[in-house]
Amino acid sequence: MTTQHVDAVDHIPSRRDPADIQRAHDTGLVATGLYHAYQRLTVLDLDSFAIAPGDRHAVIGPNGAGKSTLLHLLAGSTRAQTGTITYQGQTITRRGTAWRARAGIGRTFQHPTVYPGLTVLDCVRMGGWHHRHHPDRKPLELLELVGLTNRADDPAATLPHGHRRMLDLAVALAGQPRVLLLDEPAGGLTDTDLTRLLDILGTLPGWMAVILVEHHMDVVAALADWITVLHHGRRYFDGPADHVRADPTVRALYLGTTQAGHAARP
Repeated sequence: MTTQHVDAVDHIPSRRDPADIQRAHDTGLVATGLYHAYQRLTVLDLDSFAIAPGDRHAVIGPNGAGKSTLLHLLAGSTRAQTGTITYQGQTITRRGTAWRARAGIGRTFQHPTVYPGLTVLDCVRMGGWHHRHHPDRKPLELLELVGLTNRADDPAATLPHGHRRMLDLAVALAGQPRVLLLDEPAGGLTDTDLTRLLDILGTLPGWMAVILVEHHMDVVAALADWITVLHHGRRYFDGPADHVRADPTVRALYLGTTQAGHAARP
């Protein structure tokens, strides 16, 4: 990532088709008027964010742009200071993480943690506890999916970082999410694990919506059909993935090309 200057960003409206936004309101996840600050530092100021079933939506931007804060607010681990969040037409703004997980909003973490004292297999069992009578996939099947079958009986705390990240994904999938929030899932992975990650994400069911925060642009390019660019907590660019990746300013500032300029936003 470069650190080149970007002029102050006004609110840029979402380009989502009204029909997609309505579908998100009816059966997906929608946030409106989200605002969050730490003391006097505004970290997120977003007029709207809509996710419909089956969406593959990436959120990119420099460090400190508000990407992880957005995921925290959607998952319920941080409560929005202003704004409303609805899920399948129901207001969930004040619902906590456990309720949202049971309702179908799952997530992975930028810094994956494990349940102290549990085995790798038991961590996955814990992730799907609320579906234990009707699991979509058995825990061992999920461990095979992420390449950790041979570590099933090992203490989860003994896993190296890359394997913890893959376990984090298995735990999230065990919860049978309808909306999956991924916070930098490729961070620290080996080439082998990265290939496996792309294979897994590429075969997720079509009804599952995915919101991906990621710096690894190969992962974004392979998965996302829509990209939102955040800068200083606000939407800087929003559109189909190929349009966003082709924009010269976005390429310079966020995708690592050498010429920044100050191309006008469309």
